[in-house]
Amino acid sequence: MFTGIITGIGTVRTLTQKGDLTARIACDYAPESIDIGASIACDGVCLTVIDRGSDGQGGWFEVSVSGETVSKTTLGGWQPGARLNLERALKVGDELGGHIVSGHVDGVAEITAMAQEGDSTRITFRAPDELAKFIAPKGSVALNGVSLTVNEVEGPCFGVNFIPHTKQATTFGGAAVGDKVNLEIDTLARYVARLQDWNAA
Repeated sequence: MFTGIITGIGTVRTLTQKGDLTARIACDYAPESIDIGASIACDGVCLTVIDRGSDGQGGWFEVSVSGETVSKTTLGGWQPGARLNLERALKVGDELGGHIVSGHVDGVAEITAMAQEGDSTRITFRAPDELAKFIAPKGSVALNGVSLTVNEVEGPCFGVNFIPHTKQATTFGGAAVGDKVNLEIDTLARYVARLQDWNAA
């Protein structure tokens, strides 16, 4: 489990296709602090560490990515040099600063508009039609692993305000219209919708 509070920005160093996709990701985490088998959310996708180490370029860890994950997320578009939001798994006693995030991406949203509002940036996203019903004003979403509050919703489109700190601490400081992002809806919204469907049946 995660909280959607990003703890580092990693960089894709290499991608190797041998059966599943193996990605080596450079990071600022001390390699010795990363356990083999640990979970790290990479742009919001929970991935399992299969190796870690350091070299002349710094520390890194490797993850194995299944074909299913590649097909359902933005990971299929990863290239060497791509910057990723990273979050390590929640530990008992850690502060829950965002909201409960599983790292199981529900779909891919697209940035459709951006506008400056003072020092902040208002970004509009379009969600897949089948996920739009789960997104509500003042509700929570995870976008590329970042816990965010929805400001407004209009059909499948919703807006989020990014303050300067969020833009600096995550990859959203370099966001552009047309970018695809991993979307995870709020777990609570998922179960509320399921109960409504069940009661209506």
